[in-house]
Amino acid sequence: MKQTQTDNQIEEEHLLNFVVNTLDEELPIELADGVKVSSEKLYEVLAGASASGTSVNHICETTEDSPHANTVRGYLTDQFDLDTIEQVGDTLLQQDTVETLPDRPVEVVADLHLDPYYGDEDETDALYSSLAKRGTTSFHAYATLYARVRNKRYTLAVRQLVAGETSGKLLNEFLELLDGLDLRVKAVYLDRGFYNSTCLGLLYAYNYAYVMPVVRWGETIQDELSSGWSRVIEHELAGKVTFPVYIDCVYQQGRYDEHGVARHGYAADAPFVETPRDAREHYRKRFGIESSYRLAKQSLALTSSRDAGFRLLLFVVSLLLQNVWRYLHWMYVAAPRRGGRRLLEWSFVEFCRMVLRAVWTALGVRRAVPANQPLNSRFFR
Repeated sequence: MKQTQTDNQIEEEHLLNFVVNTLDEELPIELADGVKVSSEKLYEVLAGASASGTSVNHICETTEDSPHANTVRGYLTDQFDLDTIEQVGDTLLQQDTVETLPDRPVEVVADLHLDPYYGDEDETDALYSSLAKRGTTSFHAYATLYARVRNKRYTLAVRQLVAGETSGKLLNEFLELLDGLDLRVKAVYLDRGFYNSTCLGLLYAYNYAYVMPVVRWGETIQDELSSGWSRVIEHELAGKVTFPVYIDCVYQQGRYDEHGVARHGYAADAPFVETPRDAREHYRKRFGIESSYRLAKQSLALTSSRDAGFRLLLFVVSLLLQNVWRYLHWMYVAAPRRGGRRLLEWSFVEFCRMVLRAVWTALGVRRAVPANQPLNSRFFR
């Protein structure tokens, strides 16, 4: 059969179908006999809320063929708890991502993200307590593991931290996950939330190269980071682990204390880190790309739900949209050619808008509102 022009185009409907089918395959929803709503409709509402950065309520209220918002939240909340979302979330995020990664060692990054919570702690599940930040000590805490390739982030796993969990337990899960993937790792980059003796011991045990910033715990490291020039020292933490610390000095007049010298310390054990500047430059690369959390907020559905599983589901879907966009952009939209693929300008914002328009078409977006009086001439042309 001869292909038509449409066969070689990804239309808005195709994008929505891809997202809904991906969710429905890994998170099937059990519906009772006689129920009129379908799992596809539920996921169309969820995809629309995420792509628009609004709420399930908003999508249901502005479309004619969508189920009631309570129906959508009810099914998603009742059938998917926190543990289920964490387990299936990894499969969802890795499904196409691992296929897209190049056949060479990649850099892997683990991040902790604290979303401030200002409500009653007794009324919300799965809160995480930490040092005061932005006027609160209670947070919805998420940790992500992602691969950095060609200045793009491909999320591999996500976890929600709750009271009593430690960064060491979380890192152990992430490192076990990496060992189970068909993936060669060049190095693991960690943020300062993982700087402790347990995490450093795990990195040695799993034999991963790593770079992370040090925290000024104790007089010894405070003194080392308060004077002197760029150098490498051996540092002992909690009397349990000894590791090299690369102290890099940067001179920027008027920005740091009276001398204009900033001293940054990095715990690093990697073959490509030979000098303090190497440690700083390599660690900076994890920030020299679009932040996945900033993008996630563009595609994160709003909710006031206290259910931890439902909140994590929304966060996973926001990360999934990013992975789908990058996968489709690279595998289907970018044109193969000698010397590298030719990328078409197709931003994540445009991708979300296309998904949203497809949701409006599928659910029948509201195109008129009632008026309490006749329309005058200005309404017509």
